[in-house]
Amino acid sequence: MSWARSHLCSALSLAAVSARGATMEGAAYRWLSAWPAPQEPSMEYQDAVRTLNTLQTNASCLEEVKRQRSDPQAQLEAMEVYLARSGLQVEDLNQLKIIHVTGTKGKGSTCAFTERILRNYGLKTGFFSSPHLVQVRERIRINGKPISPELFTKYFWHLYQQLEEFKDDSHISMPSYFRFLTLMAFHVFLQEKVDLAVVEVGIGGAFDCTNIIRKPVVCGVSSLGIDHTSLLGDTVEKIAWQKGGIFKPGVPAFTVLQPEGPLAVLRDRAQQISCPLYLCPPLEALEQVGLPLSLGLEGEHQRHNAALALQLARCWLEQQNYHDIQELKASKPSIRWQLPLAPVFRPTPHMRRGLRDTEWPGRTQVLQRGPVTWYLDGAHTTSSVQACVHWYCQSLERSRRTDGGHEVHILLFNSTGDRDSAALLKLLQPCHFDYAVFCPNVTEISSIGNADQQNFTVTLDQVLLRCLQHQKHWNCLAEKQASSNLWGSCGPESARPGSLLLAPHPPQPTSTSSLVFSCISHALQWISQGRDPIFQPESPPRNLLNHPTANSGASILREAAAIHVLVTGSLHLVGGALRLLDPSMSQ
Repeated sequence: MSWARSHLCSALSLAAVSARGATMEGAAYRWLSAWPAPQEPSMEYQDAVRTLNTLQTNASCLEEVKRQRSDPQAQLEAMEVYLARSGLQVEDLNQLKIIHVTGTKGKGSTCAFTERILRNYGLKTGFFSSPHLVQVRERIRINGKPISPELFTKYFWHLYQQLEEFKDDSHISMPSYFRFLTLMAFHVFLQEKVDLAVVEVGIGGAFDCTNIIRKPVVCGVSSLGIDHTSLLGDTVEKIAWQKGGIFKPGVPAFTVLQPEGPLAVLRDRAQQISCPLYLCPPLEALEQVGLPLSLGLEGEHQRHNAALALQLARCWLEQQNYHDIQELKASKPSIRWQLPLAPVFRPTPHMRRGLRDTEWPGRTQVLQRGPVTWYLDGAHTTSSVQACVHWYCQSLERSRRTDGGHEVHILLFNSTGDRDSAALLKLLQPCHFDYAVFCPNVTEISSIGNADQQNFTVTLDQVLLRCLQHQKHWNCLAEKQASSNLWGSCGPESARPGSLLLAPHPPQPTSTSSLVFSCISHALQWISQGRDPIFQPESPPRNLLNHPTANSGASILREAAAIHVLVTGSLHLVGGALRLLDPSMSQ
């Protein structure tokens, strides 16, 4: 047995016996799902991913994370210890010439724009982001491409063995899942000798494990909003304080226009440590000369992200002595916001092409498949869902049929964590969906051979019950919209999750029918009815049409001239859908 396989065995054993509250059946399921099927290709890569997944379930890992939440500074100190045990010092990270980006909405898109612009200059780029959609190696990219399975495997086991060899009595031997990947990204970028690294913050900023970066070249803050309230605070001002924690003395920082309260917090945080903070002018100001800028990502909100990305790229290039950027207007103070405005400049051809060629799957993405059009956006906060609705409605308007054929509109939704799903669903109601479909972020009932998308921190029962709650919220909203004289309960009948289809009858007729499926694959099969030429599963489950709404809806979907499907509420849901709809992402 190889060293890697033996460590996988011991790690899985520890995870299985330490997961509190796990049933014997659940433990057996986890054990079986952790081993690859016979003759599975890329065995070593799958072993690495499965071992990584044990860092989700290892009770000692989770206990340390919970303990450190009450002492946030300890999180950064622990990360520095792990970095040292891995063979690096904090100062080594300065070699990466990092662009560090945080925010609530759009930080990933901002990073994608920035990376693509700088790659156009012939630079070798590193890009660390989260979460992944289909494969975990998407989180660590070189020149815009996820690192190969071979490279992922090589660096994973090197780091794992290094941490095992240099254990520390004051900390557990292995960091948690996200910390491990952050450490691994630093090692990959240094060893592969990238010219720069674009690093997206995980959660917050001040105490995020990426914030061991001491001397980035430039920092950015995208649009702020409410998210991760249990960790970051329940107001935008508290969240802004956390986000401003990535500012460093003397390091330029840029932000888009924010509400007055959080912007004041960012300004104060910057002033306290002598960080020069600039407010990005709108993209329109940079379009004063020449043609309008074309963006590779759809949606009006992406213009804010592109404006921030241009400033981050310009600042990085200037600090590296690139001199091909012509300023049109010098920086000047904003009297209202008491912040200097970033320079207005003429974007270079490299910048224009970078914005145009940016790809960032799962964000305002459209897949046109015969009569079925999939609209995929991982919006999961109130502000991002509002932007998603605006983009979706605009997209529908552009694609409106002129032949009068019947069109069906479907919402596929899930939400996780401490997010207010009722508030998110209320924002989606104006889209007037014919069907609302809910399912957990589980691609298929059996996850054997799909280690990249396994999540051991919740059980199937838990996620199905949450889907029933989503359905309850949706039915209540639909009934309130249909009548102001409601009576009786609007909750679902008690149901035991476990069957394929869970769709209790609403107490009164509503304008939208709702269904709950036990996995993404079954939901997509019902929605597409075999009419997506690429998504063609071998055989649909026999009980897919057991429910009357599913049965009658299937006939409507088979006859519709067009089917429009919005997939939103969770990036993990979007990732699971993309794994099935775009097989190339699994290669």
